[in-house]
Amino acid sequence: MHSGDGSALRDQIGSLYSDHHGWLQGWLRNRLGCSEQANDLSHDIFIKLMLQRQTTQLRAPRAYLTRLARNTLVDLYRRRSIEQAYLEMLMLQPEASEISPEAKHSIIETLIEIDSLLDNLGERSREIFLLAQLDGLSYVEISRRLHISVNTVRKYFIRAMSQCLMLIED
Repeated sequence: MHSGDGSALRDQIGSLYSDHHGWLQGWLRNRLGCSEQANDLSHDIFIKLMLQRQTTQLRAPRAYLTRLARNTLVDLYRRRSIEQAYLEMLMLQPEASEISPEAKHSIIETLIEIDSLLDNLGERSREIFLLAQLDGLSYVEISRRLHISVNTVRKYFIRAMSQCLMLIED
């Protein structure tokens, strides 16, 4: 990227920010009911725009910002849901073991990555993986439940597990 391109990008995002930041923050505040969170998320959205390094003029900037804001809200709600499920699981443990805030954060980040990974799997792979891992079903039980062959179950499970292992290696 040429230095002139960087200047054009800064100008474009600066203009977009000054023209639409207040509106975006209000849009988020209406959905979240919290000014502080709306402010944080609106800034996060503009940071994402800067990191994308797109210099094309937006024909419908509010529609684009709305799409980015909706995606950001989905991520926020997904994260909250995962955190809540994790905390509920901890409360059900017979012995409350003390986990450091860093370890808790690391576990939640890993769960979010796994959740994202499962979203990227095909529906069948995801379903088979969850039936095996969460419900503890065997390949035979899964094949009966889904009316597919055991070999097909094995193939989809291996595909899903391979994705998980690649995530662990990263």
